[in-house]
Amino acid sequence: MTQTVQLPLWLFVLIMLFAAVTALSHFLLPSVRWFFRRRLEKAVKRLNKRLKRPIEPFKLARRYDMIQRLIYDPEVTREIVNYARQNGVPENVAFEKARDYAREIVPSFSAFAYFSFAIRLARLLANFVYRIERSETNDRIFSSIPKDATVVFVMNHRSNMDYVLVTYLAARDSALSYAVGEWARVWPLSWLIKSLGAYFIRRRSRGALYRKVLARYVQMATEGGVNQAFYPEGGLSLTGKLQPPKMGLMSYLVEGFDPQGARDVVFVPVAINYDRVLEDVVLIAAHERGDRRFGARISVVVRFVLRKLWQRLTFQETRFGRAVVAFGTPLSLRAAGSTVQVETLSAELMDQIAGVMPVLAVPAVCHVLLKQDGIEDAGLRGQAAALFDIVPEGNRGLDVPDRALEVSRAIEGVAKRGLIEQRNGYWYVVAGKEAVLTFYANSIAHFFEGDAAGA
Repeated sequence: MTQTVQLPLWLFVLIMLFAAVTALSHFLLPSVRWFFRRRLEKAVKRLNKRLKRPIEPFKLARRYDMIQRLIYDPEVTREIVNYARQNGVPENVAFEKARDYAREIVPSFSAFAYFSFAIRLARLLANFVYRIERSETNDRIFSSIPKDATVVFVMNHRSNMDYVLVTYLAARDSALSYAVGEWARVWPLSWLIKSLGAYFIRRRSRGALYRKVLARYVQMATEGGVNQAFYPEGGLSLTGKLQPPKMGLMSYLVEGFDPQGARDVVFVPVAINYDRVLEDVVLIAAHERGDRRFGARISVVVRFVLRKLWQRLTFQETRFGRAVVAFGTPLSLRAAGSTVQVETLSAELMDQIAGVMPVLAVPAVCHVLLKQDGIEDAGLRGQAAALFDIVPEGNRGLDVPDRALEVSRAIEGVAKRGLIEQRNGYWYVVAGKEAVLTFYANSIAHFFEGDAAGA
């Protein structure tokens, strides 16, 4: 026992390394994790005091624990057995497949990342690109929702800036959990998005096991009071119009709802409109091809960012006009009754979104030009401003004193993009650019049925 043992230096270093790792994992790291966990809990407690809707414990649960709870859920277990039987594989193979789905779906929310990094970035980016405004009734509508209800924002999808915009505007009230598609699964974007509480969905998956794992996660999050946001259209609008709703996530929410439970689910319709959509040309091209392949290159994005930074450094205007967010009347799932149909509920929410859609200057100018190509400058300005008197007062994205200025900015911006041109005092749509004007006019065309812009 007391004999001297000679070892090569490399082996001695390796043994010491293993010993250090073992000591860290058994003694030091648990203490460090406990220390930071306690600090995080105190920080969240302080944060919850200023939020209108505090962060629920479900959202703060460890990701590993949430995955375990999900894959051992009785409904998921039954589907695992069905999958194994139908595909002729052992149940442990089906179980591992369900675990892979759960790991893909379940986020790893970080309150620090969300409220210290993401909110600041969203605020900076949103105000860098747009002049942000919200409807005067938004705060009143949101404050009227019971504190113990789960809020689900149901939004139209105009641009990828929708995520940034709504995250920024909701920051003082709550933390939102988004359903995001396959585009966000690229590392390191996937890590960042999961840390912000978003969960991935495969929009084209038809497997029963995957759908059951996703459905149970959405239902557990809803029961746990996690405020959510999703797009019933299922993707970006390629035409500027509201698209027919898809029933997937909505059906999970309705099927998993217990009218006798302690927590109601309240849907808040959200309408978003822009004076300029960043991806408009890409979306229009995809519509003309008849597919949903968005071929934006990273070089285009980098050039855009650098150009905007240069404009800001040289004190030029960097923003693309206005972006307005308006809330519709909340819809309680408990009040709707246990017999409510998913199709009826989805249609009502889409009608609400259409009903509160903000009318902005660029869509108004585009609407007039498509209705009357070759119009005097004064006539264009007057007719575009007059459209705001036709729509309901709550949809008027411009106050009367601001209309002339905003219409002038809209005409200047559309002309600078080469979409319209002025000849002998008359404005004309540039040949081949009609699709772009139609894209913007379509966002408000439902207010002017029978006009050419809505055709």
